[in-house]
Amino acid sequence: MKQLTKAEEEVMQILWEMGEGIIKDILKGFKEKQPAYNTVATVLKVLKNKEVVDFKKVGNIYVYFPLISKEEYSSYQMKHLLKNYFGGSFARLAAFFAKDNDMDIEQLEELLKEANNSN
Repeated sequence: MKQLTKAEEEVMQILWEMGEGIIKDILKGFKEKQPAYNTVATVLKVLKNKEVVDFKKVGNIYVYFPLISKEEYSSYQMKHLLKNYFGGSFARLAAFFAKDNDMDIEQLEELLKEANNSN
């Protein structure tokens, strides 16, 4: 799987929520400033080339849909983050978040407990 840009992730978030949609529907999904139609069309073309989005033609309209789930991409991102920023160590990641979020020992223990239960 390839890394997605922020713009690509924004479009994917909308598609994951919608399931599928045409460009006009995707544009309506933007909560902040809506990008131009051509910008979204270009992002979708890039996402298709990265093999994370595909489309079906219905009449003369293209309906886009994700090829990967949000969970698959989230898992990929976490593994990438863990490997590239924390040397593959969950303990380093947990320590970073504990320090960055000013967590107390009880909160840290709860985090580690939840991590162990998810395995």
